[in-house]
Amino acid sequence: MSTATAKPSSSISTASGAKKPKKNLAIHLLAGGVAGCCEALTCHPLDTIKVRLQLRGERASKMLGLSGAAAQSAKTRVTNFVQVGMQIAQKEGFFSLYKGLGAVLGGIIPKMAIRFSSFEYYKDLLADKKTGVTSSAGIFMAGLGAGITESILVVTPMDVIKIRLQAQRHSMTDPLDIPKYRNAPHCAYVMIKEEGFASLYKGVALTALRQSTNQAANFTVYSILKSQLESAQGSDKTLPAYQHLLMGFVSGACGPLFNAPIDVIKTRIQKNPSTEKGWTRFVQVTSGILKNEGWTAFYKGTTPRVLRVAPGQAITFMVYERVYKWMVDFSRSMSIIEAERVGITSAESNEQ
Repeated sequence: MSTATAKPSSSISTASGAKKPKKNLAIHLLAGGVAGCCEALTCHPLDTIKVRLQLRGERASKMLGLSGAAAQSAKTRVTNFVQVGMQIAQKEGFFSLYKGLGAVLGGIIPKMAIRFSSFEYYKDLLADKKTGVTSSAGIFMAGLGAGITESILVVTPMDVIKIRLQAQRHSMTDPLDIPKYRNAPHCAYVMIKEEGFASLYKGVALTALRQSTNQAANFTVYSILKSQLESAQGSDKTLPAYQHLLMGFVSGACGPLFNAPIDVIKTRIQKNPSTEKGWTRFVQVTSGILKNEGWTAFYKGTTPRVLRVAPGQAITFMVYERVYKWMVDFSRSMSIIEAERVGITSAESNEQ
């Protein structure tokens, strides 16, 4: 993303400085896609563990008609995210930790492209017309807009399919234990056939709320940290990769720490087919969690979610910044070569 204070090779917005030219969309798509793929391949197992932890209390309350304190007792056998991960790998196979990865990878390029491009669009709209500078408040609002945009266009259907796949439990040793959904395309097909196209948008409001708060905190914190580091080290120098990793980690951890209840409710809503819609379903799920599991259940999966999102954002920002810089440098070198070629051709024509 273009920045106000950064040098031409930098891509993430900061809150002050001179206005930069808009970047090439093809470079944006490539950098965002590569960054997103690296992030998904590295961190997806933690997301699977997070979903299983968030759904655990719901299963316990259904087993043998248990409710209240009994359900709470039944679900306390394994709560550590490391133990849950080991349990999944042992019973279902190591690659079960990557359930739903196809849905994530299928949406990661448009997701990143929409996130970064919409953020830049909203940031430019909120920039000072005279100086081209966007304040921290403007960056926060641009992050909100980017989160809402990506959640509607990409994230909600991707999340619904991913959660359905991750919630499946089947034994790798029993050939008769066949999961309902084979892969992401099959899951989407079955859902549309049995529940209608709208089923792909279950929990869209909560997804938009989660994504908007995530990206608002993410971009704002990252921009402030980057501006401070560039001021301290000199804005004409490219920040080292490890600093992008650290800034991305800190900024990525902010969202999950204060919107965990939103994510838990959203996961419960998206996991099962339901005839209830909107506010009715939200109240039903929320009251069920409070009644059967207590308020602490709203923070289930927070540890693996932070460990999933924070490193994920660290990888995303670091890879994005590096790939963007490489592509800009390559584009500039090609432009120089082309300009020299045109100049030589023009000189030869004049001589003739």
